[in-house]
Amino acid sequence: MYYESYLKFMERARTEWLRGRGIDVEMLARKDRVLFAVRSLELDYRQPARLSDALRVSVVLERARRASLELWQEVTRDDQPLCAGRLHLAGLDADTLRPRKIPNTILTEL
Repeated sequence: MYYESYLKFMERARTEWLRGRGIDVEMLARKDRVLFAVRSLELDYRQPARLSDALRVSVVLERARRASLELWQEVTRDDQPLCAGRLHLAGLDADTLRPRKIPNTILTEL
């Protein structure tokens, strides 16, 4: 599996993680005019995955700040780590793409 696939899986897991907390990223952008963008990313590729592997992608909130989130994500196969990484997500204004405070209603859901 190409290394870029891990990033796609992690992105989808973050979206589902937020949805599981009642946060719809599309609605957040439309209603509150807030987007989340990856500001930085550090990944450790430990082992390759194969095309037919059943993978699990976890998301753990390590820190929430006024305008950013720090997450730990891990991709595993049978509880064996394949790829892990720390991500910093920035809250951005949907119109200007400038840093913006994450609404308190969202932070309390995390």
